[in-house]
Amino acid sequence: MADWLKGVLMLAAAGLAQPAAAQSLGEAVAAGKPILEVRWRGEAVAQQGLANDAQALTLRTRLGWETGDWHGLKALVEVENVSAGGHYNDGVPPAEPYPVIGDPEVTELNRAQLSWTPDANTAVTVGRQRIVLDDQRFVGNSGWRQDELTVDAVRGDFKVGKLAVTGAWIGHINRVFAEDLDWDSDSWLARASYPVSDLFTPAAFVYALDFDNAPASSGLTSGVRVTGKTAAGPVALSYAASYAHQTPYGANPGEFGLDYAAAELAGTYKAVTLRGAYEQLEGDGVRGFATPLATLHAFQGWADVFLTTQADGIEDRNLSLVFKPKAPAPLKSLEATIRRHEFETERTGLPLGSEWDLLVSAGLTKNFSAVAKFADYEGVPGLASRTKLWFGIEFKL
Repeated sequence: MADWLKGVLMLAAAGLAQPAAAQSLGEAVAAGKPILEVRWRGEAVAQQGLANDAQALTLRTRLGWETGDWHGLKALVEVENVSAGGHYNDGVPPAEPYPVIGDPEVTELNRAQLSWTPDANTAVTVGRQRIVLDDQRFVGNSGWRQDELTVDAVRGDFKVGKLAVTGAWIGHINRVFAEDLDWDSDSWLARASYPVSDLFTPAAFVYALDFDNAPASSGLTSGVRVTGKTAAGPVALSYAASYAHQTPYGANPGEFGLDYAAAELAGTYKAVTLRGAYEQLEGDGVRGFATPLATLHAFQGWADVFLTTQADGIEDRNLSLVFKPKAPAPLKSLEATIRRHEFETERTGLPLGSEWDLLVSAGLTKNFSAVAKFADYEGVPGLASRTKLWFGIEFKL
């Protein structure tokens, strides 16, 4: 953890532990709740051009404690361990002669935060924390990976009437590839939204990302996002549209100006949802629009072919069908998804392949859930075809 963050937490702890308030503080700690999560996953990958297939059995365990409220203050500490077996390239150098499964073994402090909520309109959080904004296209926690992305940050959330504002400064990026590939940061996040109605909620954002040990990933991204929902008879409709522009910032020595655009429309009738989406990340032939803090697995296919945007950019047209029926006993929930992606370069219009994604998830009990997931990417020259298969069981206290 960054030295500045240790200092802040130590000062906060010293202030809270004053003798006159020891009993009430102790009651707040005792009134807290444990954090226990266990997620087992099997993953297999076959990739064209690699003689060896990859197989991984990984087990993620999170253990921690969140205190109860004490004069608006709460503390949370959570340790994470990922253990693994099998044969695969975990994404941490040196590379193994297998396809990538980005779940390295690690034991680390996943979260350690102090939050202050003096009233319903103000919240401040200091420490190693999870930050998720909007649909996670620009800022997310990469929750599909076993080692999630958390940040050492100071965050504030404020409301004035309907206006909601979020601001944050990030000093360190605790990335998904264990501690050796973390990034030092001097980054700022700002977002504001105003729900005019259910049909129209606009938001504006500015993300100034500066990474000392990853200068090419630094950039200034500013944009707008609009969401809404309504009904057309028995069909529930929802939409979202986003636009952003990206330029160099901080340690990035490049010269570029790249655009991002996305739109989606979904309709739900009873247990069935049909969703169509389009996403465009511009490329100038040298660099593509970058989203280094995104939950990348959620976009452009679960095969994870396009975690870095092509130099000629990318366009993704996809259509998905989600079926969420009433779960038969003894299941608590049941959901199935099928999605089709068609990819091409944004600058030249050349094909970049296509992909089928399938998912079935079920709530087994109050605490246990299971998932089966499949991705089949059909590649083009320079982008190898690959298939991925996952099975997982998760327990959350």
